[in-house]
Amino acid sequence: MTGTSTDLTGTGVIASFHLLRYANLDAMRHMAFDRPKLRATPGLSFWRLLGTGRGRSMSLGADLRRWALFAVWDDEAALDEFSARSTVANRWRAEAEEAWHVRLRPLSSRGRWGGRDPFNALPNTHPPPDTPLAVLTRASIRPRRLVAFYRAVPGVDRALAEQDGCLASIGIGEWPLARQATFSLWRDETAINRFAYQGDAHHDVIGRVRAHDWYSEELFARFVPYGSEGTWDGRDPLRGHLTTPPTADAARHGRRRTRPPDAG
Repeated sequence: MTGTSTDLTGTGVIASFHLLRYANLDAMRHMAFDRPKLRATPGLSFWRLLGTGRGRSMSLGADLRRWALFAVWDDEAALDEFSARSTVANRWRAEAEEAWHVRLRPLSSRGRWGGRDPFNALPNTHPPPDTPLAVLTRASIRPRRLVAFYRAVPGVDRALAEQDGCLASIGIGEWPLARQATFSLWRDETAINRFAYQGDAHHDVIGRVRAHDWYSEELFARFVPYGSEGTWDGRDPLRGHLTTPPTADAARHGRRRTRPPDAG
């Protein structure tokens, strides 16, 4: 993967997020036809094909031309092989009107997705200071709580749109209405904590979630993004926020070379 990157490669489990926009609704067939191919992909330990919403978080509106894949890989080599040789990745390059891909180093997670922990009891790790972060939140909403949940969404959407430090976010989901998620990118941990714990709208909703048991299952995970490629709504939201791997000379002198904000 080329594009914006930070030198966090190495051994161990990694994740990736792929956002694809197609020119027409024919792309919906890939949600069915790609499943057997993904099940047979070596080194792919967990994956979900996901529809997307029209807003920045969970919403009732769906964008039927845009789809996503969240994946967990045994190691870097497995993702490299998929990107280079998979018929799924080759079709993305041939058919997608717009595509954005990011590699993710898991930092922390809690909860389950479909009865599984995708990260196998990952120990929580604090990110380096001033490091961009990605956040995945996912929930199965109890049917009797659907009305309350979707009444709360607009307020959180507005707060998210106004939040300083949120680089991008999107609502994603497996099933219409009941199995929803968000994927978001943040400037640093401080920006995440400000939204999560100091914003009235989000803080209020979280309190109601806990008090009234809205979810039958949930997952919350944080990642360090370390390589992005392509565009998301016409731009790479991580452009200018990640650093490139150090050059040999910089490594010898303990320095890092940073991609300038206007670099491609």
